Amino acid sequence: MSSSVNIKEVENFAKDSSHWWDEEGPFKPLHRLNPERIRYIKSMICEHYARDTDALGALKDLSILDIGCGGGLVCEPLSRLGGKVTGVDADTNAIAVATEHAEQSGLKITYKNGAAEDLKETYDVVLALEVIEHVDNVEEFVENCVKLCAKDGLIIFSTLNRTPQSYALGIVAAEHILRWVPRGTHQWKKFLKPSELARMVRKAGAREHNIKGLVFNPVKNEFSLSNSNTAVNYFLTAKA
Repeated sequence: MSSSVNIKEVENFAKDSSHWWDEEGPFKPLHRLNPERIRYIKSMICEHYARDTDALGALKDLSILDIGCGGGLVCEPLSRLGGKVTGVDADTNAIAVATEHAEQSGLKITYKNGAAEDLKETYDVVLALEVIEHVDNVEEFVENCVKLCAKDGLIIFSTLNRTPQSYALGIVAAEHILRWVPRGTHQWKKFLKPSELARMVRKAGAREHNIKGLVFNPVKNEFSLSNSNTAVNYFLTAKA
């Protein structure tokens, strides 16, 4: 099976790995959108597994895999909610940062340096957040995500739509005007339309369950979920 790891993409992120937990650093946009994506992930998992979203241990004993986990920005909140979390990333530096930060936070999270295709276990929930636009062999990557999900489990993707709006906001504004992320972080041609991702999910043997947009409000300086606006960022949740 072909590797999903794009070495140039990994190197691009690795140079900033020491700043994963700097809220004003190169990963500032991820910190900004993290509360809303955690809210979405939690709601999807709790709905699927009939859990109380308000419970302190809402995700207790559920095994969760975060592919392309970076410094652990998603792993840590899910661990605090009771999940048995595993994070995998091809960036050795990011895994080192994530491991150290989890230890300092008193959290038991399993971190692995590698790619999705290196893993053999299955998980109740598989996450691939802001990563599919950075991998090679996208269809095989989606297939691996589905294979890593336990029967009747949940797979959650988040990525950028391939639209004029995403080019204007995700690349021109974010990289060149606002300088939210380093130049060259994204390649517009690698963005996927929801219909394209849904087709890959179905081909891999899963079925799409929910699609929601993630919209940035410049006035409030925050992100929010949208049932209709998927023009820039969106989530796609699938059932295995």
